[in-house]
Amino acid sequence: MPILKLYKLYFSPDKEFVKKLKNILGFVPGNVTLYKMAFRHRSVAKVLKNGTRSSNERLEFLGDAILGAVIAELLFKHYPYKEEGFLTEMRSKIVNRVNLNQLAKKIGFDRLIQFDQRSVSIQTKHNSMLGDAFEAIIGAIYLDKGYNFTKDYLLHRIVKAHIDIHTLELTETNFKSKLIEWCQRHGKDIIFELTENGEGESAKLFTISAVVEGEKCGVGRDYNKKNAEKLAAEKACETLAI
Repeated sequence: MPILKLYKLYFSPDKEFVKKLKNILGFVPGNVTLYKMAFRHRSVAKVLKNGTRSSNERLEFLGDAILGAVIAELLFKHYPYKEEGFLTEMRSKIVNRVNLNQLAKKIGFDRLIQFDQRSVSIQTKHNSMLGDAFEAIIGAIYLDKGYNFTKDYLLHRIVKAHIDIHTLELTETNFKSKLIEWCQRHGKDIIFELTENGEGESAKLFTISAVVEGEKCGVGRDYNKKNAEKLAAEKACETLAI
């Protein structure tokens, strides 16, 4: 084992954290600071000199993009004759918040998340915090190890070990129906509103907002109107913790 890895595991001030990470992720991290930030919820974020807060939200944004790209390529190659709408739905089944929450808990990320128990509800923790940390960790791995390492990690340590693509293909995940049924049960009005695209964007791109009781709860964008509505409904379900 290289001297630097040996030091981080047995002699560094962060050795206990590094050991836990190695057990969970399967490798010794390089930049430990990135991984600490990935597990830091905004409720306990540190305020930096420039006024920003060092939570995991920026890493979450990055990880979401990396995860989406890797899964998109996987599905593109796995289903060479399927249309774009099918691929979009399959990607949504894999990367939706509910599935990421379950993956994060199964892997053990819940044992490392730092958050203020007084200000964060149990519902928030289970509905979004775990999935957010999952994406943040992907962002941290990308910055620490690079895209190819992150891609290999996702395909072998996550997808191959924890996701059955064929079972997901047969699983119906209709967020639009789920959202509409929830609104009906709670007596809330819902509409799917077509939003005008920004300047320079393709006229063929549909931007749909799921509006519940006059409040925009989720936005979906796709070149197929029905897929855009599904994506908007998924985001709304996440926002409303359905």
